[in-house]
Amino acid sequence: MDLYHDIMDVLGNVKDPEIDTVSVLDLGMIEAVNEVDGIVQVNVLPTFMGCPALDILRKNIETSIQDVKGVQKVTVTFLKFPHWTSERITEKGRENLKKFGIAPPPKTLGPEGHWSVNCPYCDSAYTTIENLFGPTACRSILYCKACKNPFEAMKPISTIM
Repeated sequence: MDLYHDIMDVLGNVKDPEIDTVSVLDLGMIEAVNEVDGIVQVNVLPTFMGCPALDILRKNIETSIQDVKGVQKVTVTFLKFPHWTSERITEKGRENLKKFGIAPPPKTLGPEGHWSVNCPYCDSAYTTIENLFGPTACRSILYCKACKNPFEAMKPISTIM
């Protein structure tokens, strides 16, 4: 059981390759960690299956866990099911997204699936979507009319959308 806790501690330090303030645990990407006799299997839910950083993420997870005393072998599997959703992001993860300048996704959607987020810089709700498509598939570009800053926001991704 101690080995499992050591592995989970290490995973808490494995950052998203594109957002270095948020761990894979805080993004809710770790679906399961199984360890038997030093053989570790990590099941990961990618935020976007076509993400170009998946190979980097796999290597970072494997390298970090391989350094844990007692680990013999690490295998990382990216799952297609269940789907990752933005509801999996922890409160710590939401705060660390803001520190990076990315507005976390809203916890609830408005009528007809509409969503809005507050500016990560000034917390104003006076924001508009500039482009639904951001630098990655899971982010959009917004603009804050209060502090006049552009910013990114995580898209709300849900299994009920």
